[in-house]
Amino acid sequence: MLESYRGISPRGDLLLLRKLADHLEGKTFLHINSTREGGGVAEILQRMVPILLGLGIKARWEVIRGDDAFFDMTKKVHNALQGYTEVIDGNMWDHHFKVNEENAASLDLAADAVLVHDPQPVPLVSFRTEGAWIWRCHIDVSNPQEDVFRQIGKYAGKFDAAIYSVSRFAGSMCPNEFILPPSIDPLSNKNKELTDEEIMEAAGRLGVPTDRPVILQVSRFDRFKDPTGVIMAYRMVRKYNDCVLVLAGSPATDDPEGAEVLNEVRDFAADDPDIHILLLPPFSDRDINALQRLSTIILQKSLKEGFGLTVAEGMWKGKPVIGGAAGGIPLQITHGVTGFLVHSIEGTAFRIRQLLNNNEMAVRMGQQAREYVRRNFLITRQVRDYLSVWYTLVSKARGLIEL
Repeated sequence: MLESYRGISPRGDLLLLRKLADHLEGKTFLHINSTREGGGVAEILQRMVPILLGLGIKARWEVIRGDDAFFDMTKKVHNALQGYTEVIDGNMWDHHFKVNEENAASLDLAADAVLVHDPQPVPLVSFRTEGAWIWRCHIDVSNPQEDVFRQIGKYAGKFDAAIYSVSRFAGSMCPNEFILPPSIDPLSNKNKELTDEEIMEAAGRLGVPTDRPVILQVSRFDRFKDPTGVIMAYRMVRKYNDCVLVLAGSPATDDPEGAEVLNEVRDFAADDPDIHILLLPPFSDRDINALQRLSTIILQKSLKEGFGLTVAEGMWKGKPVIGGAAGGIPLQITHGVTGFLVHSIEGTAFRIRQLLNNNEMAVRMGQQAREYVRRNFLITRQVRDYLSVWYTLVSKARGLIEL
């Protein structure tokens, strides 16, 4: 499978993957998260596990189960770690542990390396039996609610290593901490090349007009993605530029607030015929790909963001992206070169108008953005990094990995 990336991914990444696979071939690598659909973690794992298997590594992916009370509580944990004030009492923490204890009894946790994703399954480390255990934190924990941070830290400290997307997220939870940005797969249905006919077919089926510039934001319907702020910025732009706005997203099974936020956004849009709110079913990757390719400008106006894979996706399509200066977005957007970083609704509207009125700038930014993603944010680089962390832990390497 790795050969499919030749000519797309940087040659050095592919060479290092081969070398690492020579040392880890035949070993077992278990990934654990809380959902198989919706959100960037599930999307990455759907593509990463086959690559690992193709390298001769026995990769598995397990998903924990939980009731409504569990996912309501873990959503509060997610919000609190991103700085929103939440009340989480002792009974909730006890339930969090109990659900993971039940999952530990039903899952096969035996592996040479276990990578646990995000706070939902973090208590599973209490039931570790063998191998290197690594916690992957995908969310923005730069300014967390302290009591929640400490409680999660009690579990995180039991891992052999922790991985964050951005350096300022690291919080001394674990003896070994690594900074590894997420990635996109250029060969997936969401990112592979599409013909003009395929793009137009999707636009017609989804009811998106193509006779005017399209402003697009793709994300879960989450308040931290600021969909109402996007609508406010769009209304400022519409006073001067004729364009349409598309807000598109899919539900995530571990996000109980999604339906509530979606209804808020629909009410705020107030039946404006030029605002298209699309709730796409899970695995609508091809439609999202088409929407990104037909768009003129892509937004990711997040107030808090772990990384924001939709930014890299838009850049890969050669589009100028305007993103909130939050979380991992500034790691992807070089302001004024591969896109724009914004801090306000007014700033977002200004940058949209600047790009709509300067096509040459928009094209140049899009070209530079695609090359930046190719060099930094493709899935082959992320697999390389995960295997490097694993190899570092088992070889006790310090500062230098010899292959």
